[in-house]
Amino acid sequence: MAYEDLRSFLKALEKEGELRRVSVEVDPYLEVGEITDRVQKTRVNGVPGPALLFENVKGSKLPLAMNVFGSERRLCMALGLDSLDEIGERIAGLLRPELPHGLSGFKDALGKAAQLRSVPPKRVKGGAPCQEVVLTGDAVNLDLLPALHTWPQDGGSFFNLGLTHTKHPETGLRNLGLYRLQRHDERTIAMHWQIHKDSTNHYAVAQRRGERLPVAIAFGCPPVVSYAATAPLPADIDEYLFAGFIQRERVELVDCKSVPLQVPANCEVVLEGWLEPGVMRPEGPFGDHTGFYTPVEPFPALTVTTMTMRKNAMFQSIVVGRPPTEDGPLGKATERFFLPLLKMIIPDIVDYDLPETGGFHNCAIVSIDKRFPKHAQKVMHAIWGAGLMSLTKLIVVVDSDCDVHDYAEVSWRAFGNVDYARDLLLTEGAVDHLDHASYQQFWGGKLGVDATRKLPEEGYTRNGGWPEMIVSDPATAAKVDRRWKEYGL
Repeated sequence: MAYEDLRSFLKALEKEGELRRVSVEVDPYLEVGEITDRVQKTRVNGVPGPALLFENVKGSKLPLAMNVFGSERRLCMALGLDSLDEIGERIAGLLRPELPHGLSGFKDALGKAAQLRSVPPKRVKGGAPCQEVVLTGDAVNLDLLPALHTWPQDGGSFFNLGLTHTKHPETGLRNLGLYRLQRHDERTIAMHWQIHKDSTNHYAVAQRRGERLPVAIAFGCPPVVSYAATAPLPADIDEYLFAGFIQRERVELVDCKSVPLQVPANCEVVLEGWLEPGVMRPEGPFGDHTGFYTPVEPFPALTVTTMTMRKNAMFQSIVVGRPPTEDGPLGKATERFFLPLLKMIIPDIVDYDLPETGGFHNCAIVSIDKRFPKHAQKVMHAIWGAGLMSLTKLIVVVDSDCDVHDYAEVSWRAFGNVDYARDLLLTEGAVDHLDHASYQQFWGGKLGVDATRKLPEEGYTRNGGWPEMIVSDPATAAKVDRRWKEYGL
């Protein structure tokens, strides 16, 4: 089922034993982050720690929900799914029997999927829960909200789960993105949107035209909307269409009070304001999902003119840092959802895995049905040309009989199936804005590892060709299976 708002989802989590309430006072300066990080890294019989609802946050009257998406089970509940592969299977089904190719086919396919489900967002008029309380002028006060100072060297307090709405000044296309937001004072926040993000382009176009850019930031959104904001969609695909496709139901939006944008009618808190051309503030340092602090950089400074919220509103945030964190299930969902679309661009791919320990965008493990010499290298180049997959720093290509999600199996192939003088592809290209390892910002080295079986045509000339892999004799294995079970071994 789809949850119309955050609070109904939290009730469902509590009923399922997936939510813990914390009634004692907690400090948003370091303490909330320490508690949350410990819980999200805790594993009991392999199960991650629960979602948390801090009911008494120092300095704020709003309860604070944390680690809400911190397990695959909770994320599936949030999206109304039995498994994360379900959406990928639905998308794949819509793409059959014909399978478009290329980036244009990728965009057309996702747009077609949303249209077939008739799930565009719908606008509601008046009475939206998120506008039960309206604060303007001097009444606007960001200190009312529980911003987090998570790590000791953070440059201040941050809102880490604000869904940022902008639109292209010329085309009017909407973008919904998830960016960290540093609170500078009662009315000002720095917008940390990176060079490869669509909102950065919106702001650049507005500056070129000498115009200010309207912005609306929504907190505590319906769970499916929060996920959609993290999805790496093409610029001309509406995140609200995708959210509706996932939940098979249209998302309700309401017009903002002071800016020409729409936000989820059932979210908890909304900040509205304008970005003036060229007005910047220093942002950072910030303990990021890479496990390192990102440095101070200038980013656009938003002046908040209006704050709206529900009566008895609650808030939602996340803690990022060295994995595992709440980012993990969100990234894994994107991996599974977008497999059919990646295969549409690169039909050679059988499956892929984006390890959380690689920050998802740093490493891709890919399996292929190898058919010709240097097939693996062809796939590497294709991945480095496919949308935000272009940011991938390390690509490991294995044969289709390797389970890409079994890291021990992948390691065995990559460590033993490779001649490092001949099976590596080293190049340069775009890297993530937050990448700290590159010697210069925004671009750096890339590595492809061909861990597939090698063909004679690739120069593998040893007597007897590529050796057969050791596997059990099927008849003997079946015999031992029967005796193993019989004797309880």
